[in-house]
Amino acid sequence: MASFASCETGHNNTDGQAKSYFDIKGYFTTEASRLARSSPMVVKTIEDNGNPETRKVKISSWQNELSLFTESDINKASWKDSYNVEKGNLSIKYLAKDPKLRTRMIEVQYLADKRVKSVTINNESHNILYANTEHLEYFPDSLYKIEKIQRVKVLGSHDYRIQVNLK
Repeated sequence: MASFASCETGHNNTDGQAKSYFDIKGYFTTEASRLARSSPMVVKTIEDNGNPETRKVKISSWQNELSLFTESDINKASWKDSYNVEKGNLSIKYLAKDPKLRTRMIEVQYLADKRVKSVTINNESHNILYANTEHLEYFPDSLYKIEKIQRVKVLGSHDYRIQVNLK
């Protein structure tokens, strides 16, 4: 599990590089490995434009399953000063300064023992043809949610939700 210290500026993670922000990529890579080892049976609900389908499944690739979280990593050298950091007693939040950045917000909440309680991520991308929003929530050993909304000028809207219960 990532510790509270992993959110501090300049903290080194598993790849040896200094991180300006919480190491999303490292955290979710570790979680994917941990979940692959335990291979839990999960209850997965996929809702596509309001039509839900629920199944009990074993996830074959946790790395792929958690890829939207991993892809929200904000620790790129060129983004070193691109996020405002708001620290609370048991939380840290990163807010994009530039509205062009895809990852708009990351909030990490901690338990009193400094383990990660939850990770929430908001991503946005848009141009003249489309607008995409993603809302991602992860609660270790409990559940995660992915909500994607696509608005394409010619094709209309597409709403997509996934909820996976790990217990």
